[in-house]
Amino acid sequence: MSKDLLIEIGLEEMPARFVTSSIDQLAEKLEKWLEEKKISHGTVSKFSTPRRLGVLVRDVAEDQEDVSEEVKGPAKKIALDAEGNWTKAAIGFTRGQGVTVDDIYFKEMNGVEYVHVNKFIKGQPVKDLLPELKHVISGLSFPKNMRWGHYDLRYVRPIKWMVALFGEEVIPFSITNVQTGNKSYGHRFLGEEITIQSPASYEEQLEKQFVIANAEKRKEQILAQLRNLEEKNGWIIPVDEELLEEVNNLVEYPTALYGGFEEEFLELPERVLITSMKEHQRYFPVKDQNGQLLPFFVTVRNGNDNGLTIVSKGNEKVLRARLADAAFFYKEDQKTTIESSLKKLETIVYHEEIGTLSEKVQRVRALTNRIAEKLNVSDSDKIMADRAAEISKFDLVSHMVYEFPELQGYMGERYALMKGEPKEVAKAINEHYMPRHAEDSVPTGVPGALLSVADKLDTIASCFAIGIIPTGSQDPYALRRQASGIVAILFEKNWGVTIEELIDDSLEFVEAANIGKRDLKETKNDLITFFKARMKHLLTEKGIRYDLIDAVLESKNAYVHHIVERALVLDEKKDSEGFKESMEALSRVMNIAVKMEEKTEVEPALFENEYESVLYRKFKEVKDSFEIETNEKARFELLVSLKPEIEQYFEHTMVMADNEGLKKNRLSLMHEMSELFLRYAAMNKILTA
Repeated sequence: MSKDLLIEIGLEEMPARFVTSSIDQLAEKLEKWLEEKKISHGTVSKFSTPRRLGVLVRDVAEDQEDVSEEVKGPAKKIALDAEGNWTKAAIGFTRGQGVTVDDIYFKEMNGVEYVHVNKFIKGQPVKDLLPELKHVISGLSFPKNMRWGHYDLRYVRPIKWMVALFGEEVIPFSITNVQTGNKSYGHRFLGEEITIQSPASYEEQLEKQFVIANAEKRKEQILAQLRNLEEKNGWIIPVDEELLEEVNNLVEYPTALYGGFEEEFLELPERVLITSMKEHQRYFPVKDQNGQLLPFFVTVRNGNDNGLTIVSKGNEKVLRARLADAAFFYKEDQKTTIESSLKKLETIVYHEEIGTLSEKVQRVRALTNRIAEKLNVSDSDKIMADRAAEISKFDLVSHMVYEFPELQGYMGERYALMKGEPKEVAKAINEHYMPRHAEDSVPTGVPGALLSVADKLDTIASCFAIGIIPTGSQDPYALRRQASGIVAILFEKNWGVTIEELIDDSLEFVEAANIGKRDLKETKNDLITFFKARMKHLLTEKGIRYDLIDAVLESKNAYVHHIVERALVLDEKKDSEGFKESMEALSRVMNIAVKMEEKTEVEPALFENEYESVLYRKFKEVKDSFEIETNEKARFELLVSLKPEIEQYFEHTMVMADNEGLKKNRLSLMHEMSELFLRYAAMNKILTA
């Protein structure tokens, strides 16, 4: 027999950005609890609005599954005394398992016999276990919490009611001063208190009270209403997925409506208009069939279609004020010069231990030029990158960016063009913030890419120098995102500079600015580890196996694109014939090489047999070819071509010879070969079993 299970947590309105992650977490924890308790169940459905988190589990068994398991006890020599009688250890073990010594049998493990018994556990009635769900609910975690009243519980928002039903029975427990029941509440203004008749009727009953509890269904309704407005008016309403998700989590009963604004505001840059509508008001912009912005907006009301005209007028009034402010800021910004803006940066503290924005710009400019020199870019790109670095932050003191921080870079590009800067410089100012997020592209231009790497690298190095290092989920300066951006740029651009080189350069300027008190070597090691983690993330996203990732990340002085190419080669070859044997041969060399205490040159005159000479000659040929080869797959084939000679060598040669001179010479050869292998990957980290 089975029953449906319903849990609903009624809350004061949650921030929209917390809703989806919170309901996902609740459903996941509830499913995990059911599995741990060995309670079989059917499908799990999620429901969420700004005021509720609900989970409906179908066909939950009324009894736990019975469990029969084999339990291992003490060794036979401990369980029996010299006369063959059961000891206290054996009797105590069986009593603890709910059986007797008559149930004991022996099984051998690694040459030792141990006591074993079969233990049977009768499943309990599920209704007796369900009050434990109190801990599942109270154990949820959120990005930000609050406390209320005199209660110790920290939660996303105060709990107002809880529904907990197993079939038609209420599951009894309480959290803070809220007791579970079967009472829920409809829309804050349009609905009323309701009694949930059964878990299965939950969604339908709420819908009658103007609550669309299924978030996906609510989103579909919003999209359908937007499409209806498009067809009715001949519009195109671009749908930003993030905005749609946020709007969906702001309403319980969506009704789309539109309003308009004066055409004169269309003189503002389109990005400014869209940002004003999207970021501040959660409005969707409207375009014509040619993609031109129209003086209209679409919003979604949390309610029905009563009084939509009044609601539309109210929204128009609010947006009009926003756009009037934007127009004023835009005009005022045009009155200032780039030089006066740069002067203001001298008074703005970026971080009290790192310095002003002006000082950061100076470091970034120096680092940009250093990287440009290393990469030997064209003189034109150097000049453009230098100027872009010099004025990269001037728009941060503009009225527009102060009001709309999301427009940093974009307004810098626009204002730079208006003030006569070359288009390459203006473009680089915008692009140096790229990639802004995981789905964003890297800068297309060389100046923008140079500046982006330099700016992000200076931020990361400066923060590490003063001890700001991301831990767990804490990363207030978005250092992981910025490091991933650097890795992405180096990979996409195929730039011939290593991350270690960039770290050294950035730390040089950080140290010169007297930033931080941490040991420089320690800071560098932390930075290398940090960037390796970002590289590991990149390779994991490409589906590379973890041991192959570890292997290529140990390669010395490697460019990012080479590391990725090597990982892809190893991933392609890992299941091929002979891969296992080749890796074992190369790994054996590397494992023995670590035993060398003092580096010495290989002396062929000390070779005792032909196999040493053959391996040495083949190694020299491979090394010479490896040096000039640029294709990573061909480089790999060169290394594994040493397999026959390595196997013959080990079959006829003892590396750790009694003769100290022979041993040192043989270890020197192993070390020299290992160094070459490490220029590709740490082959001894690759799993071959």
